[in-house]
This record gives sequence, C-alpha cells and structure tokens, in this order.
Amino acid sequence: MSEYKKYDGVGLAELIQKKEVKAEEVREAAIREIEKKNGALNAVVDKFHKDSEEVAHVQSTGSFAGVPFLTKSINQEVKGRPIRSGSKLLENIKADQDSEFVRQIRNTGVTLLGQTNVPEFALMGITEPAHYGPSRNPWNTDFTPGGSSGGSAAAVASGMVPIAGANDGGGSIRIPAAFCGLFGLKPTRGRTPIGPGRGRVWQGASVDHILSRSVRDSATILDHYQMDRSNAFIAPPFNRSYLEASMTALTSPLKIAFTTDSPIGTSVDQECKEAVHKTIKLLEEMGHTVIEKAAPIDGNRVANSYFMLYFVEVATTLTELEDIIGRKITFTDVEPATWMLNLLGKAVSAEEFLASLKFWDKAAIQMENFHDDYDLYVTPTTAHPPSKIGELDQTPFEKGLIQVVGALKLGGMLKKSGFVEQLANKSLVRTPFTQLANLTGQPAMTLPMHLTKDGLPCGVQVMARRGREDLLLQLAGQLEKTDFWIQVKENPSF
Repeated sequence: MSEYKKYDGVGLAELIQKKEVKAEEVREAAIREIEKKNGALNAVVDKFHKDSEEVAHVQSTGSFAGVPFLTKSINQEVKGRPIRSGSKLLENIKADQDSEFVRQIRNTGVTLLGQTNVPEFALMGITEPAHYGPSRNPWNTDFTPGGSSGGSAAAVASGMVPIAGANDGGGSIRIPAAFCGLFGLKPTRGRTPIGPGRGRVWQGASVDHILSRSVRDSATILDHYQMDRSNAFIAPPFNRSYLEASMTALTSPLKIAFTTDSPIGTSVDQECKEAVHKTIKLLEEMGHTVIEKAAPIDGNRVANSYFMLYFVEVATTLTELEDIIGRKITFTDVEPATWMLNLLGKAVSAEEFLASLKFWDKAAIQMENFHDDYDLYVTPTTAHPPSKIGELDQTPFEKGLIQVVGALKLGGMLKKSGFVEQLANKSLVRTPFTQLANLTGQPAMTLPMHLTKDGLPCGVQVMARRGREDLLLQLAGQLEKTDFWIQVKENPSF
C-alpha cells in the first residue's frame, strides 16, 4: 500500500476492518519501510518478521488488528527472543515468556515486527549503545533521537510503524518524543502493566506505554490496559474512555502554571523557551488562565534523588545478571558509565537510599497541593534541542578515571570527589524537566509544538495531578487540531 505512512494506528486498523486493505499488505508495507530505513537510522535491533511463531500470533480482532508494532528492547520481553537492553551481556539470553505489557498489547491485535534500540540498560537520554551503535534522528541523522526509547521514536517518526513500545523512568518516553516530533504520554504510576515476575521497575519511577504520531493512538492503547496484579502500585481508577476524552473539547477554562526556568539552575535554549511561550499564548487564546509559576519542589534534590536511584538500580541489576550468566561481571563487560554507576550504587548506604525515597513521597504531596491551585503545569520537555551523535560521549580522561577507580574499588571515594556531580550535571543539563513526574508518579505528556530554526522538533511538557491522564488527553486532542502541531509529513528526510 503506497500511502502506508499517512495513517496512524487507528487509521490503519479502520482500513483493515473495512477490507479496503489486507492486514498482510499493511505488514509487508511496514517491513519494506524497516528494511529501507533501518540502515540509516539503526532503530530496530531485532526483526521478527521472518519468525514463524510471531507470524502465527497475528490476530484478526482488536482495536489495532493487523497494525504493525515494535517493542522496546528492555522490560518488554517477547517469548523466545533476546531482550538485549542495549548490552552485549544480554545478547543471547532469551525470554521464557511474554511480559505482561506485551501480552496485553497483543490483545489489541497488533502485529509484532521487532524490538527497538536502547542505550545500555536504558540509562541515558540518548540512544548510543557501544555494542549496537547509535540510533539516529529521522529529521537529521547527525542528531540523536533521544533516549532511552530512541529506537522506538526513530521508527515511529520515520514511518516504519505508527506506534511502538516505550517506557519512561526519567523522561524516556517524553525526551525522544520531543526530539522526534511525536506525542508521548507517561501515564500515572500503576496505570500500565509491569509483570510478571516484578512488581515495580526503578522503585515505581518507570512505567511502560507507547510512542505515537497521534493522540488517539496513545489514548486507545491506554483504554486497553487491564489491572496487573503484579503491580506494586495501583493508579486512581478511570471508568470512562480515554479515547473519548481525547476527542472531547475542554468546556471549562483551566488554571495553568508554567515556567521556562531549569529546575537545577542550568541554561535553557531560547528555542525551547519559544516552544513554551508559543503554547502558552495559544492556551490563553483558548480561554485558559495562565500564570508563570514554578512548582514548589527543590529541583536539585529531585536530581540527586534521581541519581541515587540510578546508582542503586544499576548495582542491583548487575548483581542479578551475575546469577543469570553464572560469573562475576567485570569492567570490560559493560560500558564505562554503567560500571561507574554500579560502583556508586555499591557505595550508597541504606540510610541514604531510604531518605531519597522519602523525598519522593514529600515531593508527591507537594505536587498534589500544587494541583489544588493549578490544573496543569507546563514546562519545556527538554532544556536544549537534540545533541549531535557522539556529542555527549565521556572523554578519554573520564573513561580512564572510571577504569582506575573500578580496579581499585574506590566507588566511595568517587562519590565524595565531586566527579559524580559533574557527570550528573552534564547528563541533566539538556533534560532537567522530566524526572519530577517519575518521582511523584504523575502523568506527563510532551506535545510536538515547535520546530527550531535548524528544522529539529522541540517539545512542550504538560503535567497533571495523579490519575488525570484524561485531562492531558483532552488538551492534547484540541492542540493536535491547531497549525502549531508538528506533523510527521513535515519531515523532509523521511
């Protein structure tokens, strides 16, 4: 089908249901797009389309029956396939069952065609794993598509598939969506499936969902999730339809707070500020009350708590992997940044980690109180447009220092040296806005509202009270109809 790329997931499903096209034609069109573009974008690291078991899984029922779909290569296990997680350690370790997310996604009728590229263990806001190579941004392949769902974002933005799996532990849905001109929603903690075999990922900071070009695709998938008994957290119930919410205009004016200041005091690019100001002006024209006011949360404590989580989770992950591979993991098994985080995790005390988690709860309560006064909170999604591929690589000095510290087991000394703060600042200077919603458990979305002078997408983040995805989707559905909303068809490269 020659116009495959024009349709979102719902649109393709409607064509198939009306028998205007066959599901096999749609599948073949997606495979052609993947084969044609993946060499330049490196979005897909495992292709299923020749797998007889996956072909046998094709369904003829469901809201997305016959619609091509790619899973993200971390926490979205597909039975019989390796879940690489961006690491050479997991290259040949195959999943013994579908994750609950994949099981529920299959029930929508999608056709799984492969898994997408991620940074090692999904630890970066860019997707440049050493073992699998970088994914590239379809708008300009010299730039990153973001991370950690960068492979999924590149695949959707380039038209390989209309929807793809993603997860978000610190911005990993919203950052790549912002960089690639997509809609990206991080649902409320506990809203989406997470099992089996685990009740939380990153202490509840990480949730699974999708990346899409349209609001209705995201809303439709959200409608299909069922309560996962494995989940350690349960989101506030919503007994109506998210799809209907996305198609229902707001009838009452909202009170909206916004800021363009970085919560950690670092710079914000003028293009990212312009994206917000343009959106704020539009919201005012729609009749909403908009006030410039930052959330009452210590941004530096958010950043520190977020990195404390990184440290402990990476150390725990590598310890668990030692049981799986049957030997000790060494510096050469993982990337230098992963090894450094592992060392730091081993140097964190139980008291420090518990104090960090208590701050999450305090921040969540503060944001609940904030939303008593403001329905929504608007910020840039990122503080800067996409970086160039390789721009954020560690320097040879940094890599060498990590190796020396690792060999001498000086993680505690590294933690006290100030070196960590330097690397953390380097990591978050471009993406300081997204972590708050992960720690508080709130829903947050990024809207594709701006193109920079260099022709790169720039996103606007909107946060709501826990459980209010419907309000976010209502607003997104209205803004999607405006001239400011970036369309993938505007992409000159793909």
